Amino acid sequence: MIAFLRGILTFKNPAQVIVDVNGVGYECHISLNTYSAISTLTKGQLFTYIHFTENNQTLYGFAEASEKELFTQLISVSGVGAATARMMLSGMRPDEIIKAIVQSNARQLESIKGIGRKTAERLVLELKEKLASKANEATVSFSKTNTLESDAVNALISLGIARLGAEQAVKKAVAADSEDPILENIIKVALKNL
Repeated sequence: MIAFLRGILTFKNPAQVIVDVNGVGYECHISLNTYSAISTLTKGQLFTYIHFTENNQTLYGFAEASEKELFTQLISVSGVGAATARMMLSGMRPDEIIKAIVQSNARQLESIKGIGRKTAERLVLELKEKLASKANEATVSFSKTNTLESDAVNALISLGIARLGAEQAVKKAVAADSEDPILENIIKVALKNL
């Protein structure tokens, strides 16, 4: 199996990338999450997964090993194919998917194109326990996609505040300081909102 590709990113668009590895071009299907991580790079590394079907072999590429791991867990659920898992990783950040599954938020998963109610409920049922330990690590594992808001939420959680309360307080703080938010100010205002 091909575990990763490292080389020149000769072609990129939001759905695929071609990686030139010593003169051989590998076409990898990617998520929007991976595209945003590599869009400005000319060289890089992608963790890969080869998906075999009766008629085809498709190579999927991921900017982070943790995104690849989540992809493989998603496709292990009956009714979720590789294309659907890639759509999920394009519709939501990996940490958001993990959070939705762990918190049994099937409705949020249903908002992704191709995910119906039954599939969303199956994802929660089959992956909730597997992903529970990753829920707290998710924002660290996917550090490249962290936003100012998630950094502030993580800071509040490290102070012992429950995630839900931290998220609500940070949203209020960001809304109050929408011009040029600074992490320290968001945290201070959020603490006042608790």
